[in-house]
Amino acid sequence: MKTVIMAGGKGTRIASIASDIPKPMIPIGGVPVLEHEIKQLAEQGFDDIIITVSHLGSVIMDYFDDGSRFNVKIEYFFEEVPLGNAGALFQMKEKLTEDFLLLNADAIFDIDFKRFVEFHKSHGKAVTIFTHPNNHPYDSGLIVTNEDGVVEQWLAKEDDRPEFYKNRVNAGLHVLSPEVLDLGIDTPTIDLDRQVLKPMVVKGEVMAYDSPEYVMDMGTPERYHKVEKDYNDGIVEAKNLARKQRAIFIDRDGTINEHIGFVRSADDIKILPGVAEAIKKINESGRLAIVITNQPVIARGEVTEEELWMMHNKIETLLGEEGAYLDGIYYCPHHPDKGFVGEIPELKIECDCRKPKPGLILRAAENFNIDLNNSWMIGDSENDVLAGKNAGCKTGLVALDKSYGEDIKEESLLEIINKILSNKEEV
Repeated sequence: MKTVIMAGGKGTRIASIASDIPKPMIPIGGVPVLEHEIKQLAEQGFDDIIITVSHLGSVIMDYFDDGSRFNVKIEYFFEEVPLGNAGALFQMKEKLTEDFLLLNADAIFDIDFKRFVEFHKSHGKAVTIFTHPNNHPYDSGLIVTNEDGVVEQWLAKEDDRPEFYKNRVNAGLHVLSPEVLDLGIDTPTIDLDRQVLKPMVVKGEVMAYDSPEYVMDMGTPERYHKVEKDYNDGIVEAKNLARKQRAIFIDRDGTINEHIGFVRSADDIKILPGVAEAIKKINESGRLAIVITNQPVIARGEVTEEELWMMHNKIETLLGEEGAYLDGIYYCPHHPDKGFVGEIPELKIECDCRKPKPGLILRAAENFNIDLNNSWMIGDSENDVLAGKNAGCKTGLVALDKSYGEDIKEESLLEIINKILSNKEEV
């Protein structure tokens, strides 16, 4: 499979870091960003690379040459005149006759490309985009999907958006099928998002590959320094899903939001004090933050799936406003007891996902390659503690007036997270 890396940007926003070299050559950990990308591709067997260059492109070409020094084969497409960030693809479409990776050269990432490509091939769409949560969704473009992961809306940051939304943004990594290049576009410059990908969304031909792996552009000095710190701290490498992850699983009602009995609408969602700060600390530690919640109101017919998604979207929106994000939300819609008016019979079952059973935790562990023995389950009830123990996790209880054999007990999620992260054995 070929990989196209777009390396033609001028990097005007980061000129204060390095103005005399192209942005992809700015060093992280003493090595150019683009070299990190190429080495990562080579290690995973993606060794057939085309790099598009323009501004100061000779610096890139002189450094990487034909790629043999990095165990890859590199060709170059030099833009004599600006073609937009997708124009070069259409100019060299005869070289792109099979599915190919399309990457930006100005971001640091460490991802399992084989997993990404296998997802694309298994879903049979023309495009797969890599999506992830970030800590500033309020000023980022949003990707809205259906329950199967098909992209339904691509909202630019200036577009109107729902009041509450799932925190998922485009990371700038793609797998494209060659049919995309058959779009009849004849403008002098071509914009990838606006002229290529968004029309494919309208056709229902774009899948979102959602992953918590590390992807961050370094387009501003502030982001550059953040990336450099994360790289030096080992967070970039550690979040590759080919490596075992550490997670903190969190109960919802009574742990993240106020417990008012059964929550039945987004209006009932009120985030508890300190929760956003706690989850932000989890994010910054490199651990995954994953919600595990029983929602028997679905089985009882009191709340629809759509209403539940709205509640979760409100949680994600409120957390995002505070710079925090969740890597996943897993819920059990079942309830074993029958006899409720309006109940949904097919959901009235004994399942393996209703806490204290560990099914939701085990499902998340499989999806994200999580090391359960080095992960935590935190909640405010006996079922939360038992679910964590049944999954092999360490446990924390948000309550001081009861005990169920948990490892840590504090009054709030923030206090528990502070205690976990201050433990040298957890670092």
